Amino acid sequence: MIGTSPGTRSRDTSPTFVPVDQVAETRLVRVAGSCPDHVSALAQCPDDLPPILVHRPTMQVIDGVHRLRAAKLRGDATIGVRFVDGTEEDAFVLAVSINVTQGLPLTLADRTAAASRILSSHPHLSDRLIASTAGVSTKTVAAIRQGSTGEMTQLNARLGRDGKVRPLDASHGRTMASQAIMKNPDLSLREIARIAGISVGTARDVRERMRRGEDPIPSRHRLSAGQRAEKNAPGDNTGGDTGAHSTPRAERGRFLLSLRTDPSLRFSEIGRALLRLLDANTLDAAQWDRLAAAVPQRWSPVVADLALDCAADWSALACRVRAQVPVSA
Repeated sequence: MIGTSPGTRSRDTSPTFVPVDQVAETRLVRVAGSCPDHVSALAQCPDDLPPILVHRPTMQVIDGVHRLRAAKLRGDATIGVRFVDGTEEDAFVLAVSINVTQGLPLTLADRTAAASRILSSHPHLSDRLIASTAGVSTKTVAAIRQGSTGEMTQLNARLGRDGKVRPLDASHGRTMASQAIMKNPDLSLREIARIAGISVGTARDVRERMRRGEDPIPSRHRLSAGQRAEKNAPGDNTGGDTGAHSTPRAERGRFLLSLRTDPSLRFSEIGRALLRLLDANTLDAAQWDRLAAAVPQRWSPVVADLALDCAADWSALACRVRAQVPVSA
């Protein structure tokens, strides 16, 4: 089972026979409990019942509650058991994956409840992986996750069905890659990928975008306006340097004063336009807070999206300007 710890997986070993009263019956998977008719049918089977799976630390049944009840109904003193270890949370994931594919079918309520529990205990698993494990649709898992975001741990990456970990916010890795390239344009794609924690293909795309003067972060990879606004709120950057190439707030005024005295900027129309834009965007934290508070609530999403678009334009400008800086040997 992908997503559970190795110790929770069943081992293909000969079963161990243990007294039936030492195994605990649980409602791990089935909301309504066991089915009496199914138990009765199993009890009438003349052959030995297949071994059940038991969580060794708790002696709870992972798979085989109906077989355990049937054994008790037949008066069997022992039952064949295969033990698995690991946490109770991982044991539940294993129980769901087994019951979805074999035995008495799980109801929709069983599978939906299982998906919700797996999502709470394993938020790092992707929606597709949880859906395939619980036997529900990806949309169902996505809806459960969306309705539970305030209660579960928020992560930056998820484990997919193929066993690969993928970031939820691709912009972070791309930003790190662009910073690495600006620091050392001669880095190989593999080195960029290793530094930024991204694939070689993504590293290549970032470098090609920077060469064309484009934003290294495509619009489809940007966070939603609310998330970006929350993460990049100016009020959170009252300290000094917040990035590999940012300018401490206290020094911005001095740099702007030097720029204003440069004749090549002062005496050209485009230069004066640049100075006006830089001056308008050089505010302290209190001024940014006042601007945010002045936005009417009904216009908040629109203003947030416009601010993100402006930020993307400034980021593209930064890439173009830095690309003009000669690299020393």
